[in-house]
Amino acid sequence: MSAAEGETPVADGAPPPGVLYSFGTPWPELNQGLSYRDTFRCADAAAATTLIEFYATNYRSSAPLPGWVKRIRNGQITVDGEVITDPDMILRDGCKLVYHRLPWQELFAPYLLEVLYEDDDMMALNKPSGLQVLPKGLFQQRSVLAQLQLKDWKMTSCCSKRKHVQSHPVPVHRLGRGTSGLLLCAKTKVAKVRLASYFAEGAINAGSKRDKSEFGEDRKISKFYRALVTGILDNDEVVVTQPIGLVHYPGVAEGLYAACSSGKPAMSKVCVLERLAHQNQTLVQVEIHSGRPHQIRIHLAYIGHPLVDDPLYGIGGHPKFVEPESTGTDSSFAYDGGYERPLQPVPGDCGYHLHCTLAGSLPSNHK
Repeated sequence: MSAAEGETPVADGAPPPGVLYSFGTPWPELNQGLSYRDTFRCADAAAATTLIEFYATNYRSSAPLPGWVKRIRNGQITVDGEVITDPDMILRDGCKLVYHRLPWQELFAPYLLEVLYEDDDMMALNKPSGLQVLPKGLFQQRSVLAQLQLKDWKMTSCCSKRKHVQSHPVPVHRLGRGTSGLLLCAKTKVAKVRLASYFAEGAINAGSKRDKSEFGEDRKISKFYRALVTGILDNDEVVVTQPIGLVHYPGVAEGLYAACSSGKPAMSKVCVLERLAHQNQTLVQVEIHSGRPHQIRIHLAYIGHPLVDDPLYGIGGHPKFVEPESTGTDSSFAYDGGYERPLQPVPGDCGYHLHCTLAGSLPSNHK
């Protein structure tokens, strides 16, 4: 079967073992910008609020007052769908405001995706390290979801004309940007709901009172990770139940995830595969019974064995702090009227050794 448009066969038409085909569109130099939406609510009918007062007061961390004036005069803000360039316009209660951030160049990310399995309802991708699954933070365009949206799925033979087929496949679970491995995507609405529910079982069970010996039982899909950690684990098997939540971190408004007693339940089962005494490292397999952000990295660091070359999480499961000046600054914010910001306000989200696989059985009627 020949590769459809947008698919990339390997030399001589023979894909690597286990790979059906690969696809991907090179990233443009600039993304498409970003829109931030608000609905204005007047707290005091007797006090008028201007457009510049609204933004300079509510979003002072984004730009100083002159920066917001620049954005308004540049035509980057609409009110009820109309471009407004007068900073002193009086806002009406209930009006819809949209600030359009100018396009900017995102950090490097790979774009090619390998398809390992595909049918009319779902597909399994091999996600490379360095590619984010969903748009967020510094990566609003360079993501797996964006590549799924860019591909013309009508050209693929396995995409039938059945009802309930989505315009493009969508990921049903998360993998960290620096994590490589198997990523399931749903091609129909029914498959999306069912596959997502299978992964949600883990998060529910992580907070239950089930005995740790029952770990992984009765789950339709289980996540397994291979990780290379620092130090030599004494025990062949360890179950980590440390909660994970957000903690304050300089330069990151929403904070970072870390080992946190007030966080959400999380459970990881760590099994030793090989002890590498000469390197003072251990190769482990980790099964997670929940899907908290950076769970593997945090839990392994929490028990004193952070991932080799992890630039962020150290012993104890808390993020390290590194002065961001050495990483350079993102001038796109200044170009857009905002403050210059570090390209990477945290030490980084790649460089460690973590690979995901999935195991389980799907019912024959998963369609």
